[in-house]
Amino acid sequence: MSEAIEALRVSLPRLRARLDALAEIGAIAGGGCARLALTDDDRRGRDLVVTWMRDLGLRVDVDEIGNVVGTWPPDGSGAPVLTGSHIDTVATGGRFDGTLGVLAGLEVIETVIGAGVELARPIAVAFFTDEEGSRFAPDMLGSLVFAGGLALEEALPIRAIDGAVLGEELVRIGYAGPEPCPALAPRAYVELHIEQGPVLEAEGVTIGAVTGVQGISWTELTVTGQSNHAGTTPMSMRHDAGYSAAAITEFVRRLATELGPPQVATVGRIELHPNLVNVVAARATLTVDLRNTDATVLARAEERLRAFCADLARTEGVAITSRALARFDPVDFDARVIALVEEVAADHGHSTRRMPSGAGHDAQMLARICPAGMVFVPSAKGISHNPAEHTDDVDLEAGANVLLHVLLRLATR
Repeated sequence: MSEAIEALRVSLPRLRARLDALAEIGAIAGGGCARLALTDDDRRGRDLVVTWMRDLGLRVDVDEIGNVVGTWPPDGSGAPVLTGSHIDTVATGGRFDGTLGVLAGLEVIETVIGAGVELARPIAVAFFTDEEGSRFAPDMLGSLVFAGGLALEEALPIRAIDGAVLGEELVRIGYAGPEPCPALAPRAYVELHIEQGPVLEAEGVTIGAVTGVQGISWTELTVTGQSNHAGTTPMSMRHDAGYSAAAITEFVRRLATELGPPQVATVGRIELHPNLVNVVAARATLTVDLRNTDATVLARAEERLRAFCADLARTEGVAITSRALARFDPVDFDARVIALVEEVAADHGHSTRRMPSGAGHDAQMLARICPAGMVFVPSAKGISHNPAEHTDDVDLEAGANVLLHVLLRLATR
């Protein structure tokens, strides 16, 4: 590439302005955001990003699952070099998770347009539907359909935690698009994201060259016992769904400890019925999140959870049923993309670290259909899915510039 192209840099003030403007939609106390997928706030966020895309002259395509792709040049042909992420959040989210990847991608394209760079192939930026999975399970739903991993006909009837139907919500907010799913495969996909963990900050490293994403297993367990009086029912005669939920929670923590790193395990939600102070719980519903970079160990953790629940049901006289919410094997990213991220970061004078992702990302779905990779930047104190989520401006700028030049090398060679 020419020296002029190598010297290109993004505009941090412009990127920050867009991050701040999007963060105002669904804003919550503490500087965070709540834009659950396909809610009215998600629609307003989508409308704003689409407006920015159109203001830059991008061709904007919306597909049948509501994924949005903005392409430059608008009449470009052939598979694009794609970047992006998501703009939906968890209910108590921050302002950088997902949105950084989308808005940095938009900033990259504006920088390319402003410099008049001639591309060998188009560059595109996307935001995918329901990456978080907080309202509609599974997570990464839009990119999963985009990549052909879940049939559109199976996705549209999915019911949200609030009872809404995904397909109906897409129509309601105006994002049931005409473009078919699965989509044509991009030339490559590279996603910029905050780490959402403490490693880069703790080690004083600026750029994470992400090697892959650990496998994820989400299960909902329902324990059915017997509701009874808390004062008159002897302990030995109880069928306590609340105790069983607590026993599963303790086992899940112990399981992760016994299997050792990188195994992690979480009970994130517990609901009791009738949920009264003086009544033995008749029913408990809880979720178990298991993750590991090793597919064999992840499967072993799942089997141990099943065996524990079967033993617990027998000893406590309860019934335990399970429902799979999401299940994804570990994903390895493309070796060439990983090396390119390292190469560009080194050219920019940044320290780098190869590392897996502990969280799921749209990139793991795109890896099914094209060479894919990710760029991580530090998260202050490792905090994410929290209004206190923060990444310093210097790291935002470094990550966006690495993304710019990774995409340029992919789109100009």
